[in-house]
Amino acid sequence: MGTRLGPVAILLRLEGAALLLLGLLGYALTHDGWLLLVAMFLAPDLCFVGYLAGPRWGSVAYNAVHTTTLPAILVAYGLLSSLPLAVSLGSIWIAHIGLDRLIGYGLKYASGFKATHLKRV
Repeated sequence: MGTRLGPVAILLRLEGAALLLLGLLGYALTHDGWLLLVAMFLAPDLCFVGYLAGPRWGSVAYNAVHTTTLPAILVAYGLLSSLPLAVSLGSIWIAHIGLDRLIGYGLKYASGFKATHLKRV
């Protein structure tokens, strides 16, 4: 039997779905090939290597790469500088974060990888 989601969890999942769709739409508007999307979609998860230095540094690395601030700046920079690759990469990054939130992965606490702001995974 599955876990019942409360109203806050549902809102956070919907927010993740919106980010996923926004990122994919932004990427589609660049008209780059889908190969780049497939190749780069999981790239933000390379930050897991930070956990080799312990849960504190792992959570810092994970959280730095799994907030929308940096990819939003990258998209804005790409738009203002007419650099479609920056828009593409930022959009892929946003889509990745959106999928993580949609399936319930949140930002990490230093107490361990499974402790997130959304739930314990």
